[in-house]
Amino acid sequence: MSIMNSLMTADAGMNAQSTAFTNLSNNIANSQTVGYKASETSFQDYVSNNLASYTQGQSVSDGVSAYTTSQTQKQGTISTSTNSLAVAISGNGFFDVSEASGQATAGKESFSDQQYFTRNGDFSEDKNGYLVNTSGYYLDGYMADPKTGTLSSDLTQINVSNIAFRPTETTTLTMTGGLSAGDATTTPPTAAYSTTQTIYDSTSQEHSLDISWGPLTSTTASDGSAIETSTVTISNPSTTDGMAVDGSTSSYTVAFDSSGNIKSVTDSSGNPVGTGYSGSTATLPITLDYTNGAAGQTIDLNIGTIGSSAGTTTSVANSASPTITSDSATSATYEGISMTSDGSVMATFSNGDTQLVGKIALSSFANANGLMAVDGQAYVATSASGSATTGVVGTNGTGTLKTSSTESSTTDLTSDLSSLIVAQEAYTANTKVVTTASTLLETTISMIR
Repeated sequence: MSIMNSLMTADAGMNAQSTAFTNLSNNIANSQTVGYKASETSFQDYVSNNLASYTQGQSVSDGVSAYTTSQTQKQGTISTSTNSLAVAISGNGFFDVSEASGQATAGKESFSDQQYFTRNGDFSEDKNGYLVNTSGYYLDGYMADPKTGTLSSDLTQINVSNIAFRPTETTTLTMTGGLSAGDATTTPPTAAYSTTQTIYDSTSQEHSLDISWGPLTSTTASDGSAIETSTVTISNPSTTDGMAVDGSTSSYTVAFDSSGNIKSVTDSSGNPVGTGYSGSTATLPITLDYTNGAAGQTIDLNIGTIGSSAGTTTSVANSASPTITSDSATSATYEGISMTSDGSVMATFSNGDTQLVGKIALSSFANANGLMAVDGQAYVATSASGSATTGVVGTNGTGTLKTSSTESSTTDLTSDLSSLIVAQEAYTANTKVVTTASTLLETTISMIR
């Protein structure tokens, strides 16, 4: 190998150690950066085997090169944060994020089509309701329909502005008050009580439930006591939005004792409903099946207590007109959002209810170390990484989330400072090769003089 070749080899060595020094200094500078993945430097030698002075099959090293790798799958320490919107990934997933492409107009940002991925989960809400991390990337996920709460399958930026309360599903109706006698002789018969009650299904869709108490009929019970009975008919709800509803009409017979208190309840087949014991709750079950995508619904119509004047009676002393109240909450004031470990973004309301706003998306890659790093602890997919496989938390090996937490940098300060000394010494050694080669060249040139 010639002296000139030694100079080029030393030059390659200095360049390679400069790369190592750059990577180490970058790691050290980002030792406190949330979600930062430390870079590593690997070296490889160049081999020359075409020198005329060497026989076939022989080779000689002819330099070195350095290349940078980032262990993106290395788990950083998860630390508790005072930011309630911060989330940290424990596993191999990445947050799907977007970059704003222009100035916000009318409270809405515009975004570039490029999809980015990051481990920086230190998010906060901006003035337009978007969730943005400390590097300026906007969190992507699946938004819930504001009317039904149904989760979309389209990946988009999560926005928590203009959150409205969705009425909660009706599970219990409670009836109280005194029934009138009605009149069975009229055509049609005059009901003892009739009303249309608003209910809500599991998707917050509004329906109207028709409840009618037939005229009271005097009869004698099996024990010889005088009773009054009424047939309660509960018809299928009609919808306010034109969506079809399946289900049959429910019918029950309610008997009242001589004091006007509920004595027993039977269904349309004459079978007792409930326990029938004095002091037990008299409940009429209403079963509904929808074809609008909502889950089947069972509502309990609580009409009072058997043997008690509380609830629905025929007593003259109970002069209050019948009323029906629902356990559905129909309005509340939006107070803020919170994150859950399954990636759900939940809105909190003044009545204590929480409702789904959206769900965080996580992505995984066949070769995550093949991702290309960009500014702000973010990455873009490459041919080396493969395409992203995106879904909700826990799918595709993405891992789990820890709320009110951030993932620390994977920089190992002790190791990097030690490696910094090694890189410095290696660089110095290469400079010594240059000065030695220079001396040899000067000696060679002086031979001619």
